[in-house]
Formats: sequence, C-alpha cells, structure tokens
Amino acid sequence: MKLQLAPIPVLLTLAFVVALLSSAGRAQAPAATADEAAVTALVARYNEARDVKDPAAIGAIFTDDADQLVSTGEWRRGRDTLVQGMLKSSQSQPGDRTITVEAVRLLGRDVAIADARYEIANPGGEPRRMWSTFVAVRTADGWRIAAIRNMLPAK
Repeated sequence: MKLQLAPIPVLLTLAFVVALLSSAGRAQAPAATADEAAVTALVARYNEARDVKDPAAIGAIFTDDADQLVSTGEWRRGRDTLVQGMLKSSQSQPGDRTITVEAVRLLGRDVAIADARYEIANPGGEPRRMWSTFVAVRTADGWRIAAIRNMLPAK
C-alpha cells in the first residue's frame, strides 16, 4: 500500500486554518468590561479631585458611610471625615500623587475591588510608594468609593 500525500497548496491552506483557529482565542483577549472601566475611571477622578484639593469633588466620589485606613494607621470613617483628612494629608505631605490601577475585580454585580500602585513624589526626596485598595459600589448615581486601604510595602 502506497501512502499518498495531499498536494502542497492543500496542506498549506490546512496549516493556515489550524494556526488561525488556535490563535483566535489568544488574539481576542477579553477587553475590560464597562464596569471595570468605570471603576478605573472612578479612581482616576479621585486622584484628580485630590490634586486640585476640591472638597466637593472629593466628597462626590464617596458613599456617605465610606471609610479609609491610611498607611499611618489612622482610620477615617464617614465622607466628611475622609474629605477633611485627605485635604489635611495633601497639605502636610505635598507632592504629585500618581495612582495606577493594576487590577479591577468584580465581586458581584454592584461591588468591585481595585488594586493600585500609589506614589507621592516628594519634593526634594525619595518618592513614597504604597499600594491602595479601593472598594467600589454601584449606586443609583453610578460607581462610588465605599472604602480605601493604603498600605506601605514591607521593607
């Protein structure tokens, strides 16, 4: 019995189709969902509001009962306390703040967690590098921050 091979053009076409199909799943990595994008934008609005030190803009980003645990161990509870604490810390720790969201994970339809690198470029000194975790909730007015945890990396 003699083995007969398919003509070269058929083999090339078949190889191309197999390669195309096997790479389709990898080439189409899932894009960020609208909710993930909205949570990332919420963190960006938080950073912008802090930059301009606008109490109304800062407050509008949070839920009424929001809380924040800062890297010094201070626990701020309630929107007004958060706003005042943020304005005070921006004044006592000047420098450009950069928050880069690394990951957003939806914990349910209306709750998400965002992990971000947080850096304060201190004038004339070493930048202060931290991690921040944001808990966001969907409200009737859109996504709002319910909690922030700021952490200094272990040395």
